[in-house]
Amino acid sequence: MESDALFTLGEPAAAPSAVAGSGGVGSFTAVAPDAPLPVRMRPADLDELVGQEHLLTPGAPLRQLVAGSAPMSVILWGPPGSGKTTIAHLVAGATDRRFVAMSALTAGVKDVRAVIDTARRQRRSGGPPTVLFIDEVHRFSKTQQDSLLAAVEDRTVTLLAATTENPYFSVISPLLSRCVLLTLHPLDDAAVRALLRRAMTDERGLAGALTLTSEAEDHLVRLAGGDVRKALTALEAAAGSATALGSGRIDLPTAERAVDTAAVRYDRAGDAHYDVTSAFIKSMRGSDVDAALHWLARMLVAGEDARFIARRLVIFASEDVGMADPAALGVATAAAHAVEYVGLPEAQLNLAQAVIHLATAPKSNSATSAIGAAIADVRAGRGGPVPRGLRDAHYAGARGLGHGTGYRYPHDDQRGVVNQQYVPDDLIGTDYYRPSQHGAERAVATRLPLLRRIVRGLPSPARTEASPAGDRAEAPTPSEVDGDRPAATGVGVVEQVGGSADGKGQQ
Repeated sequence: MESDALFTLGEPAAAPSAVAGSGGVGSFTAVAPDAPLPVRMRPADLDELVGQEHLLTPGAPLRQLVAGSAPMSVILWGPPGSGKTTIAHLVAGATDRRFVAMSALTAGVKDVRAVIDTARRQRRSGGPPTVLFIDEVHRFSKTQQDSLLAAVEDRTVTLLAATTENPYFSVISPLLSRCVLLTLHPLDDAAVRALLRRAMTDERGLAGALTLTSEAEDHLVRLAGGDVRKALTALEAAAGSATALGSGRIDLPTAERAVDTAAVRYDRAGDAHYDVTSAFIKSMRGSDVDAALHWLARMLVAGEDARFIARRLVIFASEDVGMADPAALGVATAAAHAVEYVGLPEAQLNLAQAVIHLATAPKSNSATSAIGAAIADVRAGRGGPVPRGLRDAHYAGARGLGHGTGYRYPHDDQRGVVNQQYVPDDLIGTDYYRPSQHGAERAVATRLPLLRRIVRGLPSPARTEASPAGDRAEAPTPSEVDGDRPAATGVGVVEQVGGSADGKGQQ
Protein backbone atom coordinates (compact mmCIF):
# COMPACT_ATOMS: atom_id res chain seq x y z
CA MET A 1 0.00 0.00 0.00
CA GLU A 2 0.98 3.61 -0.38
CA SER A 3 1.16 6.26 2.34
CA ASP A 4 1.29 9.86 1.22
CA ALA A 5 2.74 8.57 -2.11
CA LEU A 6 6.18 8.53 -0.51
CA PHE A 7 6.93 5.05 0.76
CA THR A 8 5.69 1.53 0.29
CA LEU A 9 5.11 -1.04 2.96
CA GLY A 10 6.18 -4.63 2.56
CA GLU A 11 6.40 -7.60 4.87
CA PRO A 12 8.34 -6.97 8.10
CA ALA A 13 11.74 -8.57 8.19
CA ALA A 14 11.71 -9.62 11.85
CA ALA A 15 8.42 -11.43 12.24
CA PRO A 16 6.39 -11.85 9.07
CA SER A 17 3.94 -14.22 10.68
CA ALA A 18 2.70 -11.53 13.06
CA VAL A 19 1.41 -9.29 10.35
CA ALA A 20 0.93 -11.49 7.36
CA GLY A 21 -2.19 -10.68 5.44
CA SER A 22 -2.93 -7.47 7.30
CA GLY A 23 -2.43 -5.36 4.24
CA GLY A 24 -1.64 -2.31 6.35
CA VAL A 25 1.49 -3.23 8.27
CA GLY A 26 5.10 -3.72 7.25
CA SER A 27 8.51 -2.12 7.03
CA PHE A 28 9.93 0.43 4.61
CA THR A 29 11.12 -1.02 1.32
CA ALA A 30 14.39 -0.05 -0.31
CA VAL A 31 14.35 3.07 -2.48
CA ALA A 32 14.12 2.09 -6.15
CA PRO A 33 16.18 3.94 -8.79
CA ASP A 34 12.97 5.14 -10.45
CA ALA A 35 11.35 6.31 -7.21
CA PRO A 36 10.03 9.87 -7.11
CA LEU A 37 12.66 12.54 -6.57
CA PRO A 38 11.41 13.44 -3.04
CA VAL A 39 11.87 9.79 -2.03
CA ARG A 40 15.35 9.49 -3.57
CA MET A 41 16.47 12.73 -1.91
CA ARG A 42 15.32 11.74 1.56
CA PRO A 43 18.21 12.41 4.02
CA ALA A 44 20.36 9.42 4.87
CA ASP A 45 21.16 10.71 8.37
CA LEU A 46 20.30 13.54 10.74
CA ASP A 47 23.12 15.70 9.43
CA GLU A 48 21.30 15.96 6.09
CA LEU A 49 18.02 16.95 7.71
CA VAL A 50 17.22 20.59 6.91
CA GLY A 51 14.85 23.05 8.51
CA GLN A 52 14.22 21.59 11.97
CA GLU A 53 17.21 22.99 13.82
CA HIS A 54 15.19 23.42 17.02
CA LEU A 55 14.96 19.61 17.22
CA LEU A 56 18.56 18.82 16.30
CA THR A 57 20.51 20.20 19.25
CA PRO A 58 22.73 17.70 21.12
CA GLY A 59 20.67 15.59 23.47
CA ALA A 60 17.37 16.68 21.89
CA PRO A 61 14.55 14.06 21.85
CA LEU A 62 14.78 13.71 18.08
CA ARG A 63 18.46 12.79 18.21
CA GLN A 64 17.81 10.33 21.02
CA LEU A 65 14.97 8.79 19.03
CA VAL A 66 17.03 8.32 15.88
CA ALA A 67 20.09 7.08 17.76
CA GLY A 68 18.03 4.71 19.86
CA SER A 69 19.62 5.96 23.08
CA ALA A 70 16.24 6.44 24.79
CA PRO A 71 13.13 4.31 24.21
CA MET A 72 10.72 7.24 24.30
CA SER A 73 7.49 7.33 22.34
CA VAL A 74 7.10 10.37 20.11
CA ILE A 75 4.33 12.12 18.18
CA LEU A 76 5.56 14.16 15.22
CA TRP A 77 3.23 17.03 14.39
CA GLY A 78 3.83 19.18 11.35
CA PRO A 79 2.50 20.23 7.95
CA PRO A 80 3.01 18.14 4.82
CA GLY A 81 6.57 18.12 3.54
CA SER A 82 8.18 19.10 6.84
CA GLY A 83 10.06 15.83 7.39
CA LYS A 84 7.85 13.50 9.44
CA THR A 85 8.23 10.50 7.14
CA THR A 86 11.91 11.29 6.70
CA ILE A 87 12.43 11.01 10.45
CA ALA A 88 10.59 7.69 10.41
CA HIS A 89 13.02 6.44 7.75
CA LEU A 90 15.98 7.56 9.85
CA VAL A 91 14.60 5.65 12.84
CA ALA A 92 14.02 2.60 10.62
CA GLY A 93 17.66 2.73 9.62
CA ALA A 94 18.82 1.86 13.14
CA THR A 95 20.09 -1.72 13.09
CA ASP A 96 19.38 -2.66 16.71
CA ARG A 97 15.59 -2.32 16.56
CA ARG A 98 12.72 -4.03 14.83
CA PHE A 99 10.80 -1.41 12.86
CA VAL A 100 7.16 -1.86 11.89
CA ALA A 101 5.20 0.72 9.90
CA MET A 102 1.48 1.06 9.41
CA SER A 103 -0.89 3.64 8.03
CA ALA A 104 -4.00 4.67 9.95
CA LEU A 105 -5.78 4.85 6.59
CA THR A 106 -5.93 1.05 6.30
CA ALA A 107 -4.84 -0.51 9.59
CA GLY A 108 -7.26 -1.46 12.36
CA VAL A 109 -7.26 -2.61 15.96
CA LYS A 110 -6.49 -6.18 14.85
CA ASP A 111 -3.32 -5.00 13.11
CA VAL A 112 -2.22 -2.97 16.11
CA ARG A 113 -2.73 -5.90 18.49
CA ALA A 114 -0.84 -8.26 16.19
CA VAL A 115 2.19 -6.00 16.22
CA ILE A 116 1.98 -5.55 20.00
CA ASP A 117 1.66 -9.30 20.62
CA THR A 118 4.71 -10.02 18.48
CA ALA A 119 6.68 -7.25 20.16
CA ARG A 120 5.77 -8.65 23.60
CA ARG A 121 6.90 -12.17 22.67
CA GLN A 122 10.16 -10.91 21.26
CA ARG A 123 10.78 -8.75 24.29
CA ARG A 124 10.27 -11.73 26.62
CA SER A 125 12.65 -13.87 24.58
CA GLY A 126 15.37 -11.24 24.61
CA GLY A 127 14.81 -10.05 21.05
CA PRO A 128 15.28 -6.49 19.76
CA PRO A 129 12.86 -3.73 20.86
CA THR A 130 10.08 -2.77 18.46
CA VAL A 131 9.45 0.67 17.04
CA LEU A 132 5.91 1.06 15.71
CA PHE A 133 5.45 3.87 13.20
CA ILE A 134 1.85 4.99 12.58
CA ASP A 135 1.34 7.48 9.79
CA GLU A 136 -1.74 9.74 9.86
CA VAL A 137 -2.43 8.70 13.47
CA HIS A 138 -5.19 11.31 13.75
CA ARG A 139 -7.29 9.05 11.51
CA PHE A 140 -7.35 6.36 14.18
CA SER A 141 -10.60 6.22 16.12
CA LYS A 142 -10.63 6.56 19.90
CA THR A 143 -10.89 2.78 20.23
CA GLN A 144 -7.91 2.25 17.95
CA GLN A 145 -5.85 4.77 19.90
CA ASP A 146 -6.95 3.14 23.17
CA SER A 147 -5.48 -0.16 21.96
CA LEU A 148 -2.01 1.41 22.04
CA LEU A 149 -2.09 2.70 25.62
CA ALA A 150 -0.89 -0.34 27.59
CA ALA A 151 1.88 -1.20 25.13
CA VAL A 152 3.18 2.35 25.09
CA GLU A 153 2.89 2.59 28.88
CA ASP A 154 5.08 -0.47 29.58
CA ARG A 155 7.30 0.15 26.53
CA THR A 156 6.34 -3.06 24.81
CA VAL A 157 6.59 -0.86 21.72
CA THR A 158 8.15 2.53 21.16
CA LEU A 159 5.52 4.52 19.33
CA LEU A 160 6.47 6.89 16.56
CA ALA A 161 3.32 8.59 15.27
CA ALA A 162 2.96 11.26 12.60
CA THR A 163 0.09 13.69 12.14
CA THR A 164 -0.67 16.84 10.19
CA GLU A 165 -3.50 17.79 12.55
CA ASN A 166 -3.32 19.38 15.96
CA PRO A 167 -2.77 16.42 18.32
CA TYR A 168 -4.46 18.26 21.18
CA PHE A 169 -7.69 17.80 19.22
CA SER A 170 -7.02 14.63 17.20
CA VAL A 171 -5.11 12.41 19.65
CA ILE A 172 -6.69 11.17 22.88
CA SER A 173 -5.25 12.71 26.04
CA PRO A 174 -4.05 9.42 27.63
CA LEU A 175 -1.96 8.61 24.56
CA LEU A 176 -0.69 12.17 24.24
CA SER A 177 0.44 12.15 27.87
CA ARG A 178 2.52 9.01 27.27
CA CYS A 179 4.43 10.53 24.36
CA VAL A 180 6.84 13.37 23.70
CA LEU A 181 5.29 15.83 21.25
CA LEU A 182 7.73 17.18 18.67
CA THR A 183 6.46 20.04 16.50
CA LEU A 184 7.95 20.32 13.02
CA HIS A 185 7.81 23.73 11.37
CA PRO A 186 7.20 24.46 7.68
CA LEU A 187 10.52 24.90 5.91
CA ASP A 188 11.48 28.48 5.16
CA ASP A 189 12.45 29.61 1.68
CA ALA A 190 16.18 29.28 2.38
CA ALA A 191 15.79 25.64 3.43
CA VAL A 192 13.66 24.78 0.38
CA ARG A 193 16.17 26.52 -1.87
CA ALA A 194 19.07 24.57 -0.33
CA LEU A 195 17.28 21.26 -0.89
CA LEU A 196 16.49 22.16 -4.50
CA ARG A 197 20.15 22.89 -5.14
CA ARG A 198 21.16 19.63 -3.44
CA ALA A 199 18.75 17.70 -5.68
CA MET A 200 20.23 19.35 -8.77
CA THR A 201 23.75 18.06 -8.04
CA ASP A 202 23.38 14.99 -5.82
CA GLU A 203 23.83 11.54 -7.41
CA ARG A 204 20.50 10.51 -5.90
CA GLY A 205 18.84 13.41 -7.73
CA LEU A 206 19.56 14.97 -11.10
CA ALA A 207 23.32 14.50 -10.72
CA GLY A 208 24.18 17.78 -12.46
CA ALA A 209 22.55 16.77 -15.74
CA LEU A 210 20.63 20.05 -15.88
CA THR A 211 21.01 23.60 -14.65
CA LEU A 212 18.32 25.62 -12.89
CA THR A 213 17.99 29.35 -13.57
CA SER A 214 17.53 31.68 -10.62
CA GLU A 215 14.11 32.77 -11.90
CA ALA A 216 12.92 29.17 -12.14
CA GLU A 217 14.34 28.43 -8.71
CA ASP A 218 12.48 31.39 -7.22
CA HIS A 219 9.29 30.17 -8.86
CA LEU A 220 9.63 26.66 -7.42
CA VAL A 221 10.41 28.01 -3.95
CA ARG A 222 7.39 30.30 -4.06
CA LEU A 223 5.05 27.53 -5.21
CA ALA A 224 6.28 25.15 -2.52
CA GLY A 225 4.99 27.29 0.33
CA GLY A 226 7.28 25.52 2.80
CA ASP A 227 6.49 22.00 1.51
CA VAL A 228 9.78 20.51 0.32
CA ARG A 229 7.97 17.52 -1.16
CA LYS A 230 6.05 19.80 -3.48
CA ALA A 231 9.22 21.68 -4.41
CA LEU A 232 11.06 18.48 -5.36
CA THR A 233 8.05 17.08 -7.20
CA ALA A 234 7.80 20.31 -9.20
CA LEU A 235 11.53 20.21 -9.90
CA GLU A 236 11.26 16.64 -11.20
CA ALA A 237 8.35 17.61 -13.46
CA ALA A 238 10.27 20.63 -14.79
CA ALA A 239 13.37 18.49 -15.37
CA GLY A 240 11.29 16.04 -17.37
CA SER A 241 9.91 18.87 -19.50
CA ALA A 242 13.39 20.30 -20.13
CA THR A 243 14.75 16.88 -21.10
CA ALA A 244 11.84 16.26 -23.48
CA LEU A 245 12.57 19.60 -25.16
CA GLY A 246 16.24 18.74 -25.51
CA SER A 247 17.28 21.62 -23.27
CA GLY A 248 20.10 21.46 -20.79
CA ARG A 249 18.53 23.90 -18.37
CA ILE A 250 15.32 24.51 -16.51
CA ASP A 251 14.20 28.08 -17.13
CA LEU A 252 11.17 29.97 -15.85
CA PRO A 253 8.82 29.14 -18.78
CA THR A 254 9.66 25.45 -18.42
CA ALA A 255 8.99 25.52 -14.69
CA GLU A 256 5.72 27.39 -15.20
CA ARG A 257 4.51 24.87 -17.77
CA ALA A 258 5.44 21.94 -15.56
CA VAL A 259 3.66 23.27 -12.50
CA ASP A 260 0.41 25.12 -13.05
CA THR A 261 -0.53 26.62 -9.68
CA ALA A 262 0.64 26.64 -6.10
CA ALA A 263 -0.86 24.25 -3.61
CA VAL A 264 -2.80 26.01 -0.92
CA ARG A 265 -1.98 24.77 2.58
CA TYR A 266 -5.53 24.28 3.78
CA ASP A 267 -7.46 21.31 5.10
CA ARG A 268 -11.19 21.83 5.52
CA ALA A 269 -11.31 19.15 8.21
CA GLY A 270 -8.03 20.00 9.90
CA ASP A 271 -6.20 22.52 11.99
CA ALA A 272 -5.46 24.90 9.10
CA HIS A 273 -9.19 25.33 8.55
CA TYR A 274 -9.62 26.89 11.96
CA ASP A 275 -6.42 28.95 11.73
CA VAL A 276 -7.38 30.50 8.37
CA THR A 277 -10.94 31.13 9.52
CA SER A 278 -9.62 32.82 12.67
CA ALA A 279 -7.27 35.00 10.63
CA PHE A 280 -10.16 35.90 8.30
CA ILE A 281 -12.42 37.02 11.15
CA LYS A 282 -9.69 38.89 12.99
CA SER A 283 -8.64 40.73 9.84
CA MET A 284 -12.19 42.00 9.30
CA ARG A 285 -12.48 42.90 12.98
CA GLY A 286 -9.21 44.82 12.69
CA SER A 287 -10.53 46.69 9.60
CA ASP A 288 -7.71 45.35 7.37
CA VAL A 289 -9.72 44.86 4.21
CA ASP A 290 -6.73 43.68 2.18
CA ALA A 291 -5.83 40.94 4.65
CA ALA A 292 -9.48 39.90 4.87
CA LEU A 293 -9.65 39.55 1.08
CA HIS A 294 -6.47 37.45 1.11
CA TRP A 295 -7.91 34.98 3.60
CA LEU A 296 -11.19 34.92 1.68
CA ALA A 297 -9.28 34.08 -1.50
CA ARG A 298 -7.30 31.42 0.34
CA MET A 299 -10.49 29.72 1.48
CA LEU A 300 -12.10 29.94 -1.96
CA VAL A 301 -9.07 28.59 -3.83
CA ALA A 302 -8.75 25.74 -1.33
CA GLY A 303 -12.35 24.73 -1.95
CA GLU A 304 -13.91 25.84 1.32
CA ASP A 305 -17.69 25.58 1.39
CA ALA A 306 -18.96 29.04 0.39
CA ARG A 307 -21.96 28.56 2.67
CA PHE A 308 -19.64 28.26 5.65
CA ILE A 309 -17.95 31.56 4.70
CA ALA A 310 -21.35 33.23 4.26
CA ARG A 311 -22.50 32.03 7.68
CA ARG A 312 -19.39 33.51 9.28
CA LEU A 313 -20.13 36.85 7.60
CA VAL A 314 -23.69 36.90 8.92
CA ILE A 315 -22.42 36.21 12.44
CA PHE A 316 -19.69 38.83 12.13
CA ALA A 317 -22.16 41.48 10.98
CA SER A 318 -23.89 41.40 14.37
CA GLU A 319 -20.97 40.29 16.54
CA ASP A 320 -18.42 42.90 15.48
CA VAL A 321 -20.19 45.57 13.41
CA GLY A 322 -23.58 45.56 15.05
CA MET A 323 -25.32 48.86 15.68
CA ALA A 324 -22.38 50.88 14.36
CA ASP A 325 -23.69 49.98 10.90
CA PRO A 326 -27.09 48.25 11.11
CA ALA A 327 -27.07 47.79 7.33
CA ALA A 328 -24.14 45.35 7.64
CA LEU A 329 -26.41 42.50 8.67
CA GLY A 330 -28.53 43.04 5.58
CA VAL A 331 -25.43 43.02 3.38
CA ALA A 332 -24.14 39.81 4.93
CA THR A 333 -27.54 38.12 4.74
CA ALA A 334 -27.91 39.14 1.10
CA ALA A 335 -24.46 37.66 0.36
CA ALA A 336 -25.50 34.40 2.04
CA HIS A 337 -28.64 34.33 -0.09
CA ALA A 338 -26.58 35.03 -3.21
CA VAL A 339 -24.33 32.07 -2.43
CA GLU A 340 -27.39 29.79 -2.36
CA TYR A 341 -29.04 31.44 -5.35
CA VAL A 342 -26.03 32.00 -7.64
CA GLY A 343 -23.37 29.58 -6.44
CA LEU A 344 -19.67 29.57 -7.15
CA PRO A 345 -17.66 30.81 -8.91
CA GLU A 346 -19.81 33.91 -9.45
CA ALA A 347 -20.82 34.13 -5.78
CA GLN A 348 -17.23 34.93 -4.89
CA LEU A 349 -18.05 38.47 -6.05
CA ASN A 350 -20.93 38.69 -3.58
CA LEU A 351 -18.73 37.37 -0.79
CA ALA A 352 -15.99 39.85 -1.66
CA GLN A 353 -18.45 42.76 -1.60
CA ALA A 354 -19.72 41.69 1.81
CA VAL A 355 -16.18 41.28 3.16
CA ILE A 356 -15.20 44.75 1.95
CA HIS A 357 -18.32 46.26 3.53
CA LEU A 358 -17.78 44.50 6.86
CA ALA A 359 -14.04 45.17 7.04
CA THR A 360 -14.40 48.88 6.31
CA ALA A 361 -17.53 49.42 8.42
CA PRO A 362 -17.37 51.09 11.84
CA LYS A 363 -17.18 48.45 14.55
CA SER A 364 -19.17 47.88 17.72
CA ASN A 365 -19.52 44.76 19.84
CA SER A 366 -22.23 46.31 22.01
CA ALA A 367 -24.87 43.82 20.85
CA THR A 368 -22.53 40.92 21.67
CA SER A 369 -21.76 42.32 25.11
CA ALA A 370 -25.40 43.13 25.82
CA ILE A 371 -26.80 39.68 25.09
CA GLY A 372 -23.84 38.07 26.86
CA ALA A 373 -24.50 40.05 30.03
CA ALA A 374 -28.22 39.32 29.87
CA ILE A 375 -27.65 35.58 29.42
CA ALA A 376 -25.17 35.59 32.31
CA ASP A 377 -27.81 37.13 34.59
CA VAL A 378 -30.43 34.59 33.54
CA ARG A 379 -28.04 31.69 34.16
CA ALA A 380 -27.15 33.18 37.54
CA GLY A 381 -30.82 33.06 38.54
CA ARG A 382 -31.56 36.77 38.29
CA GLY A 383 -34.98 37.72 36.97
CA GLY A 384 -38.21 37.28 38.87
CA PRO A 385 -41.77 36.91 37.63
CA VAL A 386 -43.05 38.85 34.65
CA PRO A 387 -44.42 42.20 35.89
CA ARG A 388 -48.19 42.00 36.32
CA GLY A 389 -48.91 44.74 33.79
CA LEU A 390 -47.01 42.88 31.05
CA ARG A 391 -48.72 39.53 31.45
CA ASP A 392 -51.10 38.16 28.84
CA ALA A 393 -54.66 39.32 29.58
CA HIS A 394 -56.49 37.84 26.59
CA TYR A 395 -57.68 34.54 28.03
CA ALA A 396 -60.71 34.06 30.30
CA GLY A 397 -59.93 34.73 33.92
CA ALA A 398 -56.73 36.64 33.22
CA ARG A 399 -58.26 39.93 34.30
CA GLY A 400 -59.34 38.38 37.56
CA LEU A 401 -55.70 37.47 38.20
CA GLY A 402 -54.68 41.07 37.65
CA HIS A 403 -52.91 40.39 34.37
CA GLY A 404 -52.45 43.56 32.31
CA THR A 405 -53.43 45.80 35.20
CA GLY A 406 -51.63 49.12 34.98
CA TYR A 407 -50.23 48.56 31.49
CA ARG A 408 -49.72 51.84 29.62
CA TYR A 409 -49.93 51.85 25.82
CA PRO A 410 -46.90 53.76 24.43
CA HIS A 411 -48.72 54.88 21.27
CA ASP A 412 -51.13 56.94 23.36
CA ASP A 413 -48.23 59.16 24.36
CA GLN A 414 -47.05 61.76 21.85
CA ARG A 415 -43.46 60.63 22.38
CA GLY A 416 -44.20 56.92 21.85
CA VAL A 417 -42.49 56.20 25.18
CA VAL A 418 -43.99 55.96 28.67
CA ASN A 419 -42.84 55.40 32.21
CA GLN A 420 -43.34 51.68 32.82
CA GLN A 421 -41.54 48.74 34.42
CA TYR A 422 -40.60 46.16 31.80
CA VAL A 423 -38.02 44.12 33.73
CA PRO A 424 -38.43 41.82 36.74
CA ASP A 425 -38.08 43.50 40.12
CA ASP A 426 -34.50 42.33 40.76
CA LEU A 427 -33.25 43.76 37.45
CA ILE A 428 -34.59 47.30 37.85
CA GLY A 429 -31.94 49.77 36.77
CA THR A 430 -29.77 47.17 35.01
CA ASP A 431 -28.06 48.41 31.84
CA TYR A 432 -27.08 45.68 29.37
CA TYR A 433 -26.73 47.68 26.20
CA ARG A 434 -23.88 50.19 26.18
CA PRO A 435 -23.65 51.84 22.75
CA SER A 436 -20.36 52.98 21.31
CA GLN A 437 -19.64 56.28 19.62
CA HIS A 438 -18.89 54.60 16.29
CA GLY A 439 -20.85 55.14 13.10
CA ALA A 440 -24.62 55.12 13.28
CA GLU A 441 -24.51 54.02 16.92
CA ARG A 442 -23.45 57.52 17.95
CA ALA A 443 -27.04 58.67 17.43
CA VAL A 444 -28.31 55.74 19.51
CA ALA A 445 -25.88 56.65 22.28
CA THR A 446 -27.36 60.14 22.37
CA ARG A 447 -30.96 58.93 22.37
CA LEU A 448 -30.67 56.00 24.79
CA PRO A 449 -30.24 58.02 28.04
CA LEU A 450 -33.44 59.92 27.24
CA LEU A 451 -35.34 56.70 26.59
CA ARG A 452 -34.12 55.14 29.82
CA ARG A 453 -35.00 58.27 31.81
CA ILE A 454 -38.59 58.26 30.55
CA VAL A 455 -39.13 54.50 30.87
CA ARG A 456 -37.65 54.36 34.36
CA GLY A 457 -39.29 57.58 35.53
CA LEU A 458 -35.98 59.21 36.44
CA PRO A 459 -35.61 62.98 36.93
CA SER A 460 -34.02 65.07 34.24
CA PRO A 461 -30.32 65.74 34.93
CA ALA A 462 -30.98 69.45 34.37
CA ARG A 463 -33.76 69.57 36.98
CA THR A 464 -33.06 68.52 40.52
CA GLU A 465 -36.70 69.16 41.48
CA ALA A 466 -38.36 67.10 38.83
CA SER A 467 -42.08 66.72 38.38
CA PRO A 468 -43.71 63.37 39.21
CA ALA A 469 -42.69 60.42 37.07
CA GLY A 470 -44.65 60.20 33.89
CA ASP A 471 -45.62 63.90 33.88
CA ARG A 472 -45.62 64.72 30.20
CA ALA A 473 -45.16 68.44 30.78
CA GLU A 474 -41.67 67.81 32.20
CA ALA A 475 -40.65 65.12 29.73
CA PRO A 476 -38.77 65.62 26.45
CA THR A 477 -40.64 66.22 23.26
CA PRO A 478 -40.64 63.66 20.46
CA SER A 479 -37.88 65.61 18.70
CA GLU A 480 -35.74 65.44 21.85
CA VAL A 481 -36.17 61.68 21.99
CA ASP A 482 -35.32 61.29 18.32
CA GLY A 483 -32.19 63.40 18.83
CA ASP A 484 -29.91 63.87 15.83
CA ARG A 485 -30.68 60.52 14.25
CA PRO A 486 -29.59 60.45 10.58
CA ALA A 487 -32.60 59.93 8.36
CA ALA A 488 -30.98 57.02 6.51
CA THR A 489 -30.05 54.87 9.48
CA GLY A 490 -33.47 53.38 9.94
CA VAL A 491 -33.04 53.41 13.74
CA GLY A 492 -36.34 54.24 15.37
CA VAL A 493 -37.02 55.67 18.82
CA VAL A 494 -38.03 52.25 20.10
CA GLU A 495 -38.80 48.92 18.53
CA GLN A 496 -42.48 49.05 17.58
CA VAL A 497 -44.25 45.75 17.03
CA GLY A 498 -47.72 46.13 15.60
CA GLY A 499 -50.58 43.87 16.59
CA SER A 500 -48.94 42.57 19.76
CA ALA A 501 -50.84 40.16 21.98
CA ASP A 502 -50.93 42.76 24.75
CA GLY A 503 -52.17 45.65 22.65
CA LYS A 504 -54.00 48.81 23.56
CA GLY A 505 -56.91 46.83 24.97
CA GLN A 506 -54.89 46.03 28.10
CA GLN A 507 -54.64 49.62 29.32
